[in-house]
Amino acid sequence: MKKRRGRTGRKRRRKHLQSFMDGVNCSHELEYIKLKKWLKDRGFEERNLRPAQFQDTGRGLMTTKGLQVRDLLISLPEKCLLTTSTVLSSYLGEYIMRWKPPVSPLIALCTFLIAEKHAGEKSQWKPYLDVLPKTYTCPVCLEHDVVGLLPEPLRKKTQEQKTMVCDLYVSSKAFFSSLQPLFAENTGTIFNYSALEWAWCTVNTRTIYMKHSQRDCFSLEPDVYALAPYLDLLNHSPNVQVKAAFNERTRSYEIWTNSQCKKYEEVFICYGPHDNQRLLLEYGFVATDNPHSSVYVSSDTLLRYFPPLDTQRNAKISILKDHNFLENLTFGWDGPSWRLLTALKLLSLGADEFTCWRRTLLGDLISARNEQQTLNITAKICHFLIEETQHVLLQISQLKRNKGNLKAHLALVEALRLEDLKILQKSAEILCKLNTAT
Repeated sequence: MKKRRGRTGRKRRRKHLQSFMDGVNCSHELEYIKLKKWLKDRGFEERNLRPAQFQDTGRGLMTTKGLQVRDLLISLPEKCLLTTSTVLSSYLGEYIMRWKPPVSPLIALCTFLIAEKHAGEKSQWKPYLDVLPKTYTCPVCLEHDVVGLLPEPLRKKTQEQKTMVCDLYVSSKAFFSSLQPLFAENTGTIFNYSALEWAWCTVNTRTIYMKHSQRDCFSLEPDVYALAPYLDLLNHSPNVQVKAAFNERTRSYEIWTNSQCKKYEEVFICYGPHDNQRLLLEYGFVATDNPHSSVYVSSDTLLRYFPPLDTQRNAKISILKDHNFLENLTFGWDGPSWRLLTALKLLSLGADEFTCWRRTLLGDLISARNEQQTLNITAKICHFLIEETQHVLLQISQLKRNKGNLKAHLALVEALRLEDLKILQKSAEILCKLNTAT
């Protein structure tokens, strides 16, 4: 009997160790011990979530018990949330209230984060600040060499994001200077561009949506931010569903799961049905096998396979532009999108078919020739994008060898491009079958 129990015990231990292989419990680390004590003092009761390090997602939260649908994942009291109310009730409040023109809720939060980080040991929010990332991988932080490797639509949005943060910094300089009485050092060195970039990324990637009433001391931008310590350790998965909202009765921000989760597994929440370009732009990461992901086709790529001598070419482009058919043209896991095929069908109309363009936009079948040409050009565009993606992946692997300092950023773009390649290869298979059938 003893031997049998021993074997069972060993099996149980092996199973227990196996369950930790994907996630290494980090609860014993000093920064998390301090954070949990700090949260407990503010009324937070830890349930079954533990900080852990995961192979695929990095830092996250694991559950110590199996979770069922409609289980309460986490309930974070209002006292634990960092909002504009927190900022206004601090030493910054009077400076914000008298500053004209009013600062935005976003700048108020960024200013507070920078000031508290600078305060170091004296900051009441130190246990939370200590677990925040020191650096981010949002596109605004990417080097010029890395930005050039992004797909064209995302490259454009990255430049817009960089310009926006830069403008935010320049327009806030005077307000930062007004805070000089609060600091022994020059505010120019405390509130520098890299400090604002870090604070902006913190707010942009980690806040939960929480609507606050409009205040006269802020500009008219919506005040919808709340930083949520501990809760913000939960990572995103496109394959889970949760219900999240502020509970007015308990005065807590609550997340309820609509998915099951096994004991010792990572617990995920869903930030929304975002594709990988949106996830990278807003949060600085890419999701593997993301069902919402797609590869965008630029208007330049769209038009490169149509003869410039087509006398109706300009008229066709004008129609597509007027009906918003030159944007959001994509390849997905299920092949070319309806919008992409429709745009290509219109461009493929023969001179004798051009008067049917309205029917084309409605999805009507025009002719067998038009259908076949559309499929042929769609396949050519798909193969062109495959080759372009493979070329960029080669560039990335060379840069990774030569520029070690950019390794993390290059790995991120590589992950995005590898996901794009999978989608394009899947689309190429689908188009091959469609062509064979036709």
